[in-house]
Amino acid sequence: MEIKPAPATEPAPSFPRLELSNLFNIAQWQHEIPWQPFKDGLEIYQVYGDPTSGPSAALIRFNKAGKVPLHTHLGFEHIFVLTGSQRDQNGEAGPGTLVVNPPGTIHRVVSEAGCIVLAIYEKPVEFLEEEPEPGL
Repeated sequence: MEIKPAPATEPAPSFPRLELSNLFNIAQWQHEIPWQPFKDGLEIYQVYGDPTSGPSAALIRFNKAGKVPLHTHLGFEHIFVLTGSQRDQNGEAGPGTLVVNPPGTIHRVVSEAGCIVLAIYEKPVEFLEEEPEPGL
């Protein structure tokens, strides 16, 4: 009799498992995150994926008066506001708010006082302008 290991039922993931704990208190440990420059007054930490070719997620830190220029969403966007607040033409979202923008949404985003959000994208974002207009 020969004993063989059980076949793997699921392939190994192409990237390691990541666990971000204590997100509601991210303001206390944000200095531990390897932020990278992103847009005007914004920094980003790419959690997974490639934002130019498919699904992705990122932590985005808006510095005071940080702005995301006009862009459109090719797929669903989920924004979970962890600290501070941000606004677009649909209103302001504060801590603990989940905003789901459907495909086709076109908007600019600004945070007057600064904020940190978890952004999850089904498909890439297409930027329509480089510099946002004053006020948004």
